[in-house]
Amino acid sequence: MCSVRFSGGVRPRPILDPEGTRDHPTPQSARGGARREARPFGPAYRVRGRRPGPQPGPPLEAFMRSAYRRRALASAAALALLGTGAPTVAAADDEPGLSRFYHQKITWSACADEMAMDDVTTDDIQCGKVTVPLDYARPGGDTLDLAMARYRATGRSRGSVLLNFGGPGGAGVSQLAYDGKDFMGLTNGYDVVTFDPRGVGRSSPVSCGEGTDADADVTGGEAGDDPRAVLEQLRRAAQACVRHSGPVLRHIGTVHASRDLDVMRQALGDKKLNYLGFSYGTRLGAVYAAQFPKKVGRFVLDGVDTLTESLAEQGLAGAAGQQTALDGFLDWCVTDIACPFGQDARTARRRVVDLVESLDQDPVPTGYGDRFSGQDLVGAIGQGLYSKRMWPPLERALASLVEDGDARGVMGFGGGGAVVPALPRQNPVRQSPSPDSDGGLVDEVEVPIDNLPAALMAINCADDPDRPTAARITKDFAALRATYEKASPVFGRYRLAEVLTCYGRPRGTDFIRTRVRDVDTPKMLLVGTRGDPATPYRWTTETAERLGSSAIVLDNKGEGHTGYASSKCVHRTVDAFLLYGSLPADGSSCGADDTG
Repeated sequence: MCSVRFSGGVRPRPILDPEGTRDHPTPQSARGGARREARPFGPAYRVRGRRPGPQPGPPLEAFMRSAYRRRALASAAALALLGTGAPTVAAADDEPGLSRFYHQKITWSACADEMAMDDVTTDDIQCGKVTVPLDYARPGGDTLDLAMARYRATGRSRGSVLLNFGGPGGAGVSQLAYDGKDFMGLTNGYDVVTFDPRGVGRSSPVSCGEGTDADADVTGGEAGDDPRAVLEQLRRAAQACVRHSGPVLRHIGTVHASRDLDVMRQALGDKKLNYLGFSYGTRLGAVYAAQFPKKVGRFVLDGVDTLTESLAEQGLAGAAGQQTALDGFLDWCVTDIACPFGQDARTARRRVVDLVESLDQDPVPTGYGDRFSGQDLVGAIGQGLYSKRMWPPLERALASLVEDGDARGVMGFGGGGAVVPALPRQNPVRQSPSPDSDGGLVDEVEVPIDNLPAALMAINCADDPDRPTAARITKDFAALRATYEKASPVFGRYRLAEVLTCYGRPRGTDFIRTRVRDVDTPKMLLVGTRGDPATPYRWTTETAERLGSSAIVLDNKGEGHTGYASSKCVHRTVDAFLLYGSLPADGSSCGADDTG
C-alpha cells in the first residue's frame, strides 16, 4: 500500500530501476549499489552536491513531480463543496431503467492506439468499454464509459476473471499491460479482464489541477502550527478540485464501483462474477459480496483491507506498519557499505529523520519548476517498502539523493501517497479534463498527472462516515499530531495530512461498516501476509470474521504487500482455486521462504 497507504493500496510491481536507467560510473559494492565515499554527518543530516537546473531522466521523472503527492490533499476536500450522492442498496439487474446497461455487449479491439505508453507490448491485449449510469438512482440520466482490457483465454474458457489492482485510484488497464505475465496461468481457464474504475485512469478521471493550494503542506511549516490555517488551506484546495473534476466527483466511491462491477459481469456474459482483488480491491470485492451475494463466483481477496476502522485508525496503523518496514529496510541497508545512512542501524534511523527535516526546510530543485521536499521523500520511501525486491533500487536512489543531491531516483518511487509507483506514460504534462465532460473515455496521454491521489482521497472519503467538526479538529490537533508522530517519527505527519483531507465534507456512506457482514455467498479465499506494511495481517482475520463462514483464510508467513506476486505458494493456491475450485483448509499457511 498502500508506499503510504491511506486505505487500500496497489499490489507491488517492478519499478524503474534508477541504476538501470542512468549512468553511475562509480565502483560497485557487493550488493550492486554504488560504493560511495564515507562522509561525516552533521547534527542535521543534509543532502549534498545539489545540482540545479534540468537534468535528463525517464518520463516517470516529470510525472512524479513533488506537487503530485500533495494534490492528494485536495481531491477529497473538494467534495466538501459538492456533497455526495448517497449510494443505494443494489437492485437486481431487472430494475426498471437499468435494462439498457445490463443488455450491452463489449466490443473488443486492439489496444495499441489507446495505451500510448512507453515500453509496453500490447500485441496480445484487447481493449473495450462498458457504459454505466452516472447515478444509479437516476439511470435515465447521464452515463459514464469505463475503460476495460483483457487477455483472452488460451485454453477452454469458463468465462472471465475480473482483476482490481487496488488503490483506490489505481488504473487497471495500464497495470494489466505491465503485469500481464503474472496472470498468464489464469488464461488456461479464463479471459483475464480488468478496468479503470469510475473517476480513475481513462474513465472520467478526477483531478485537482495544476498549481493550486493543494501543493501546500498542511501539517508542516507555520501553517501546520495553526489548525485554522490548515482548514482554510483545505477549503481553497477543495475549490480547485471542483473546478477540475467532472460530475463523477459526486458519484464516486466503492458502493458505486461495486454496482459497476455487476454491469461488467453481465456485459462479459458471466452468470457469476469471478474476481481477484488486491489491497483496496479486497474492499471492493467485499462490498460486491454484500450487494450481490447470489452473483458471487470464485472470489480471492489478497492483502485484505479493513471494513470497520475509521480513516484515523487506519492512518495510525499505517504509520506504525510503515515504520516497522522502514526499520527492517535500514537493518538490511546498514550491512552494505553503499548504505547512505552508515553502518549502524540506530544512527541510520536518526539520519533518515534528519534528512526528512532538512528537505522540508530546504527542498531539492527537480529541474521542472518544482522542489522535492521531505514529505515527498516520505511518500517515496513508503512506496519503496512494499516489497523487499524494491529495497536495492531504493537504497541506490537514496544514495544518489544524499551524496549528489539527485532526486531522480527517489522520484521514481513517488506517487499518490497511497500506492506503488504509478505507471509511466508519455507526455507527463497535461491538463485536466473538462468538468463538462460527456462521460466518454479520455485518451491515455490526457489522464491528469494527479489523478491517482485525487481519486484515492475522493474514494476513501466517500467510504467513510466519520466527520469531526472544525471545532473538534482545532481542539485535538496538537494531540493528534503528537500521536501520529509517536506512531512514526518519519510517516506520522504524512499520514495525519491524509486523514485531515476529509474535513468539511458531508458524511460518507456507512454501508461498508454496517452492511458488509455475514455474507451468504460461496466460499471466498482471503490471503493475509504477516509482514505486510500496508494491510496488517489482523485485518485479514477481522474481515474474515466479519464476512462470516464464507471466508477462508490463507496465512502467508512472508513479507511485503500482498502475496500473489511474491509467494510461489500463494500464487499456486490462488490459481488452483480460481481455475479448479480447490480451496485450502481455513487457516492453512504458506512459508516465509516460499518466495517467487
